[in-house]
Amino acid sequence: MNKLILFSMIIAILVIMITLLIILVSKKSIIDTQKSTPFECGFNPMSYKRLPFSIHFFLIAVIFLIFDIEIIIIIPMVFTLKSSMMMYWLITSMMFVLILILGLFHEWYNGMLNWTN
Repeated sequence: MNKLILFSMIIAILVIMITLLIILVSKKSIIDTQKSTPFECGFNPMSYKRLPFSIHFFLIAVIFLIFDIEIIIIIPMVFTLKSSMMMYWLITSMMFVLILILGLFHEWYNGMLNWTN
């Protein structure tokens, strides 16, 4: 039994080392070294540093933050369903959903959801 485990571990280590060797030696990884650098702020890392900021990237970031905060608010609302008064919980939940829907229609009306423009 111990020999089988040892043999399996040696095979797994060999497969991992061969895979790493292929990745490190591949032609594509040598040529495209800039593609593996972090791309965080909406700028192309190979271009001039003083280009104007992309408004589409800003809008995507703001919408992501809105959805992120929305989830942070919705999860405690679900957990407090049983321990709160149903009428107050329902009014609060409906107001929250109404504000989210109105915000979505506002973004849609102003064209913030058109990513191709």
